[in-house]
Amino acid sequence: MSRIKHTSPFILSCLLSGVTGITFAQESNQITVDTATATPPYELPVVPPSSAEKNSFYYTIPRWVDATPTILPEQSNDPIVPSTTDTEHLTWFDQRQKKIRLWADKTAHKINNWFGEPSPEDPASATLRVLVDSRWDKYNDYEVKPRIRGKIDLPTLEKKLSVVFGDDSLDNELQNNVAITNENPANAEDKTVDGKRSREDNSSLALRWSNFAERLPFQTDADLGVRSGDDIYVRLKASKDWTLENDFSFHAEQIYRYGIDSENYLRTNLELIHARPDHAFLSNQFSLTYADAQEDDLRWDNYTFRQHQFFAGNRFNYGVYTGGYYHDDDLRLNSWGPFVSWRQPFLREWFFIQGDVNYLNDDREDRNHYLGALVRLEAIF
Repeated sequence: MSRIKHTSPFILSCLLSGVTGITFAQESNQITVDTATATPPYELPVVPPSSAEKNSFYYTIPRWVDATPTILPEQSNDPIVPSTTDTEHLTWFDQRQKKIRLWADKTAHKINNWFGEPSPEDPASATLRVLVDSRWDKYNDYEVKPRIRGKIDLPTLEKKLSVVFGDDSLDNELQNNVAITNENPANAEDKTVDGKRSREDNSSLALRWSNFAERLPFQTDADLGVRSGDDIYVRLKASKDWTLENDFSFHAEQIYRYGIDSENYLRTNLELIHARPDHAFLSNQFSLTYADAQEDDLRWDNYTFRQHQFFAGNRFNYGVYTGGYYHDDDLRLNSWGPFVSWRQPFLREWFFIQGDVNYLNDDREDRNHYLGALVRLEAIF
C-alpha cells in the first residue's frame, strides 16, 4: 500500500541539505534606531559586511561568477516580436488564437455568473497553455507528447476559487522550471505518440481553493478533482519565499496528493537564486519525489545553472544536472552531465519554442554518457 514508513528521516535531511548545498545565514549586525531623535525619512544606516561575511557562501559564489569572463550579450527586455494586439487579425492562425482566447474568457464569465453577481472592474478570466513536447535519444528513440493546462479564475468567490484542468503534472514543477520534464512517460514503447496515456494525463479536472488559511505563514492551494479518467484525488500545496542577504532568495514548496487509484504522492521543490538587476542569475533547483506508483522509495533531481535573457520572453540556460534515487537503504547517483536550454517567442508574442540538449549517463541501465534532445512548442491563449 504505502512505503512512506520505510523512508529514513536522516536520508531526507541529507538530500534536502547536502545535495543542494544550501545553508542559511545567521542573523548578525542587529541595528537599533532611536525613533525619538531620528529625522525623516528615518533611513537605517547601512553596515558593510564584515570580513567573515565576505568569505561566506553568499559572497564567495557571486565573486567567482563575476570573475568568469564572458562573451555573451548584455541582459535585455526589448521585444523581438509584435504584440498580440497588433497581430490578432493578420493571419488565420492569429484569428484562431484570438477566437480561442475570447471563447475561454467567455466560458470563464459564464461559470463566474453561477456563483454571484460579477463586477465589471474585476471580470473572470481564463488562461490556456497548449504544448507539444518531443524527445529523442538513441536508446529511447523518438517520443511526442501533447499536453494542455488551463485555469479559470472566479472572482465572485472572493478570488480564492478557480477551476484547473489538463495535465496536472505541470503544476508539480517549479513555475520557472529550467528543463523540459515529464513525470509520466509513455507506456507504449513501440509508439511515437501514446494516445491513451496522453488522453489520461490531459483529462484532469479540479476545483482549487487558494490561500484557504490566511493565518499560516505561507501560500496554500487545495485541489479536489479527478485525474486519469477515474482517479478521484485531493491535493495540497504550501509554498514560501525568503529574501536572504547579498541578492539571494530562497523558494520552497511542498506538494501532497492522495488519489483513490494513484494513492500517495509527495514532492518537495526547492530553489536558491542569486539575482541582481540587469544581470544573469545563478540558480539551483532541487526536487525530491515519493510516490506509491513509482518503483523507488525516493527520486531526486538537481539542476545548477545560470540563466540569461537577451530579449523579452527569452531564456538561455546552461549548467549541470544530477539525479538519483534512494531504494532499499541504497542511495545512488544515477545520472549526471551538462545541459543547455534555449526558449524564445517565435514570430508571435503568444507562441514559444524551447530546445534542450543534454549529455547524460544512466548508471542503472549501464549506459555511458549520450546525447539527448528535447523540443517544446507552446501556444498561450
